[in-house]
Amino acid sequence: MAEACISVEQFSCPVCLDLLKDPVTIQCGHSYCKSCITGCWDQEDQMRVYSCPQCRQTFSPRPALFKNVVFAEMLEKLKTKVQSAVPAGAGDVQCDVCTGRKYKAVKSCLVCLNSYCQTHFERHEEFNSRKPHKVIEATGRLQEMICQKHEKLLEVFCRTDQKCICVLCMDEHKNHETVSAAAQRTEKQKQLKETQKTFQQRIQQREKDLQQLREAVESHKVSLEKKRNAELEQLEHTQDHIQFLQVQDHFSSFADILVN
Repeated sequence: MAEACISVEQFSCPVCLDLLKDPVTIQCGHSYCKSCITGCWDQEDQMRVYSCPQCRQTFSPRPALFKNVVFAEMLEKLKTKVQSAVPAGAGDVQCDVCTGRKYKAVKSCLVCLNSYCQTHFERHEEFNSRKPHKVIEATGRLQEMICQKHEKLLEVFCRTDQKCICVLCMDEHKNHETVSAAAQRTEKQKQLKETQKTFQQRIQQREKDLQQLREAVESHKVSLEKKRNAELEQLEHTQDHIQFLQVQDHFSSFADILVN
């Protein structure tokens, strides 16, 4: 619970005013980004006396800098909280516990039937550590997953009535065929895959039939072109001028059809 009280200001570098990066703590107890304090002390190299930018305590010779491992670990946790503490926007699932400004929920509990932001989710997990609750990714459909009559999770499926029910509804469906919602989903998913497979096979067959039809049309077209070409050659060698003029118009029309 103590971690909830940690603030960004406590882990800000006094030089760059940003979250500490590669934190180091010098002899007076103040902490800085390693690059920030190194930059400050590089400017004091000529004097050979090095000072703390905050309390002005001086050191000589130049102190060695070592990473503050504890600070680094706490900073990682703080960064995670800062990144996850995002105000809920349009379309986001809101935290049910936040008061005032609502933050974006990251998890939904199927036992408490609430959604939680990162901070409140951590408290929820700590409070229920002895008997962990079943949680899922944050969803805005929690109310749709609850029995309106008993306010319990809809975790049973009645195959007789084809509807989801809660465990307290079982008395009303005692002579009906019931299974868990998870089992029904598994079966329906299997059926859906079979249906999808059938549709895919039909599509492939239609594509195959269409390709065969295209090939048949193309073959017929080539055959007609060969036949007309042979007739044209025969027409070119005819001595009958009247026949040539009468048949030539017919071939011109046919050529236009083939081109178009």
